[in-house]
Amino acid sequence: MNHSGINGAADAIRGGRGRLGIELGSTRIKACLIGDDPRDVLAVGSFTWENSFEDGLWTYSLQDVWSGVQTAYADLVDDAERRHGVRPAALEAIGISAMMHGYLAFDGEGELLVPFRTWRNTTTGQAAEELTGLFAVNIPLRWSIAHLHQAVLDAEPHVPRIDFMTTLAGYVHWRLTGRKVIGVGDASGIFPIDASTRDYDAGLIRRYNSLVSEAVPGMDLGRILPQVLVAGEKAGSLTTEGAALLDPSGGLQAGAVCCPPEGDAGTGMVATCSVAPRTGNVSAGTSIFAMVVLERPLAGVHHELDLVATPAGAPVAMVHCNNGASELAAWAGLFTEFATVAGVPVGSDAAFNVLLQEALQGEPDAGCLVAYNYLAGEPIAGLSEGRPLFVRAPDSSFTLANFMRAQVYGAFATLILGMRVLATEEVGIDRMFAHGGMFRTAGVAQRFLAGALDAPVSVGESASEGGAWGIAVLAAFVTDTSTDLEEYLRTSVFGGAAFETANPDPADAAGFTRFLDRYSAGLAVQRAAVDTLTLKGSPR
Repeated sequence: MNHSGINGAADAIRGGRGRLGIELGSTRIKACLIGDDPRDVLAVGSFTWENSFEDGLWTYSLQDVWSGVQTAYADLVDDAERRHGVRPAALEAIGISAMMHGYLAFDGEGELLVPFRTWRNTTTGQAAEELTGLFAVNIPLRWSIAHLHQAVLDAEPHVPRIDFMTTLAGYVHWRLTGRKVIGVGDASGIFPIDASTRDYDAGLIRRYNSLVSEAVPGMDLGRILPQVLVAGEKAGSLTTEGAALLDPSGGLQAGAVCCPPEGDAGTGMVATCSVAPRTGNVSAGTSIFAMVVLERPLAGVHHELDLVATPAGAPVAMVHCNNGASELAAWAGLFTEFATVAGVPVGSDAAFNVLLQEALQGEPDAGCLVAYNYLAGEPIAGLSEGRPLFVRAPDSSFTLANFMRAQVYGAFATLILGMRVLATEEVGIDRMFAHGGMFRTAGVAQRFLAGALDAPVSVGESASEGGAWGIAVLAAFVTDTSTDLEEYLRTSVFGGAAFETANPDPADAAGFTRFLDRYSAGLAVQRAAVDTLTLKGSPR
């Protein structure tokens, strides 16, 4: 995307008018620099990382957080020089985004009390169940308040020392700006939000303080959580220390204004122009989730549905699945390895494209093949751990095309189980957008998702840019708040944007329904695998 030309891009970078977005995803930290026109991607950078399983918990070290952020930014600076002959020395605005939820707790000296506990951990069942009953709001296992309350229930010794608790995006923003703030979208994965105040629900805060008053005397949840801000509000500026942390080479000046740090769900909504009521989006990566902006509150409490918020504070129903495209990518990697061993090596992207295209030739129900993508626990399916499985009957049609279609269907299956719960609430959806790496191969995952949802699915130019671009757009919005976020996106960012829309094929829709029936019935096999198979590397 470039609407200003090479000279305009160089002038924007040289003049310090670039807006930087950094998103810390599950497997990649991505940096994206946009120009005067928020549609212009001037430079990008990235860093590949992986979580580790230590002492029974999924985590990332803070050292890796900073080496990753610094590497991604340095990669972006090099890309800017390659493309435009200039390295950014100053920025107009910065936005930080990251995986939502999880648990980062600090003492009064700013020291991390326990290793970062990510959204992927499913050890918070007792806490989530108790809080859901107390609040009459679904509290998923991965929410920050569930992690905190489980630590309280387990009488972990660090709990009385907590001075500040935040998410990964909130932590990085704090270190860059000195401000302990959070965007309302990210905040909605920490603790329930009151839609009327666009802040934590004050009544539920009091209810929680009362609940833990004996176990943790003096705990005031409202004091230890970050301050909530909405899109467009200034969330501080890059300090001298923050500039040195982001760019240890010393090439970056302090002073850039910062937008509120946001979660990956919020940046996905921005990247797909899905912040208005009756719009929704699907984000497919390591995890997969769907967001639908609500016109009215849900009538009931459903464990499959989170109630979260857009970056502007509007209520959203979210179906979140811990497992997304990772198993599909693992099979693509296996086929890539086979090609290398066979003496006809192909690149990983090329192999992925070929395999996805082959899936189009598969039967609508994937030939009675069933694939489960559960690398980690999956609350919607009632699984505390993951065991990826592929199952077929002796008379199933075992072809490469059907196998690959089953893998793609498997990446969407749990999401659709949750979306069918949402349908019982009669929630209206006018537009569903999709983004993430799965949708880079045109016309495959998008078509299958349309069949699975039995609804049109649109993919735009920004589909593979994802959240790093979305948070860069939110950074740009801080410098141009003459209108609200919905109008800004519709006119200044997506005005005239081209979207490719796939309408559901009736055969795909019927075939996916048959696949999902088998998938649902076979969940008993998946549960038995978790109960009985303790394999090397499995989280036991």
